[in-house]
Amino acid sequence: MPSINIGLIGLGTVGCGVVKTLQKNQASIKEQTGLDLNLKKIADIDLERERPVNVPKEMLTANVNDILDDPEIDVVIELIGGYSPAKEFVLKAVENGKFVVTANKALIAKHGLEILEAARKNNVDVYFEAAVGGGIPLLLPMGLSLSANRIESIYGILNGTCNYILTKMTKEGKSFETALKEAQEKGFAEADPALDINGSDSMHKLVILASLANRCFFNEKDVFVEGIEDISQKDIQYANELGYCIKLLAIAKFEKEQLSLRVHPTMVPKEHMLSKVENEVNAVFLRGDIVGDLLFSGKGAGMMPTASAVVADLINVAQDISNELKQNVRLIGFEGGKKIKTLSIDEIESRYYLRIEAQDKPGVLAKFSEALGGFGISISSVIQTEDPETKTVPVVITTHRAKESAVKKAIEKIEALDSINGKVKLIRIADL
Repeated sequence: MPSINIGLIGLGTVGCGVVKTLQKNQASIKEQTGLDLNLKKIADIDLERERPVNVPKEMLTANVNDILDDPEIDVVIELIGGYSPAKEFVLKAVENGKFVVTANKALIAKHGLEILEAARKNNVDVYFEAAVGGGIPLLLPMGLSLSANRIESIYGILNGTCNYILTKMTKEGKSFETALKEAQEKGFAEADPALDINGSDSMHKLVILASLANRCFFNEKDVFVEGIEDISQKDIQYANELGYCIKLLAIAKFEKEQLSLRVHPTMVPKEHMLSKVENEVNAVFLRGDIVGDLLFSGKGAGMMPTASAVVADLINVAQDISNELKQNVRLIGFEGGKKIKTLSIDEIESRYYLRIEAQDKPGVLAKFSEALGGFGISISSVIQTEDPETKTVPVVITTHRAKESAVKKAIEKIEALDSINGKVKLIRIADL
């Protein structure tokens, strides 16, 4: 029986899940694949911390080169996250002729082209199923099973922390701050949740999905990013009244042969499938020109769901090595320098929700209508309710489809009026 030697870099939460999975299912993996996956060495900077797995001490090392320079190790699993030193470790692994499996979405989003070019040059593969959507089988189906399709649009709920917070705000009426604290207490959010709630985590995953769907590389600067920090309970309640729920969506959508890439809070119709995705669950709703609409959904993070994807990649890699099918699977075909022009956020067209805190004066609504109409923006609905505590009148306006640049100019004109308090709140409405 062929034996594949594995080196694991990073024995954190997911790393422990990988070890647990290999220990638990080693026999069934052998039976299904005819391969012996031998975890030979584990590198981590902290070898003393207690972990929920038992491994022989001789398997552990604090020196990553014990893995990268070992000629007997066939596959390196990188699970330390971040850009550096993860990039240096992965590049050294492929330069030494080792296949790589990683869950590092930030690394692939920023340095994926360089890494995959290095892998191709050295006749090895880099797999990264676990980088997007945790345990959801997503990248291989998109890259292979849907290769007959042009992917016209992708709408993704890609961050469990944000989805948990927005679910608690919607279902239980909690404030953003209370829901975030609860997410941290339950382990769904980091002590410093900035990369989750500001949209950066979803942005990294969207870069990977868009690159995969279009078989060319995009990067971080191609994506407009807005987080959920400013979503209030007022917005949640008005969304509900209008027939929507608010989700942080990562969107890749063709508009006039240009690709719009954006991450932002979005109002989703209650009857749509994505509105039913709650708590820490992730989901990707995509439309192919041949297959039509598909929904992928499941646990997008956590020890065991992510480990499931890592070990699935490991099995695929091991089979490639055993069958001498190096470079058999190229998820992203980057040869030929294919480029697709991206659309700036100002050029998109959408429907919009605007919340304006207005003073209770005659003719105020007419001035708002005039400002919007002056830029060709048509009003779809208006909600106006007096707030007895502040003596202001929250005015909620939804628009028909309009160009974002025009909406922003209208907002500037509205904010210049002396009859409003603060800034106008804008949330885009999904066109699904």
